[in-house]
Amino acid sequence: MRDVIQKVIATEAEAKRLVQAAKAEAEHILTAAQTRAQELTATARQEAQLAAQQILATATIRAEEEKQARLEAATTEIEKEVHLDDAVRRQAVSAVVRCVCG
Repeated sequence: MRDVIQKVIATEAEAKRLVQAAKAEAEHILTAAQTRAQELTATARQEAQLAAQQILATATIRAEEEKQARLEAATTEIEKEVHLDDAVRRQAVSAVVRCVCG
């Protein structure tokens, strides 16, 4: 009977050791997975920031190009609409000089 009790106790001790080893291994796997997830998140965040910066730079360049094109179109349109002959131009210059100089 003692033999049976000792075997049961030994088996329980072995089972506890196996459970503790399994828990330790699970903890190790969980820690490794969390570390890897943090690394992947950091990498993804950096890639997203780089992509956003590139998109912003491209959008800024395109907006500047669009602004320049609109200014040129407006300038061309104004030049087409406004025609000053020499006499009118001289009068305008004289009026500006009188206003500025008093």
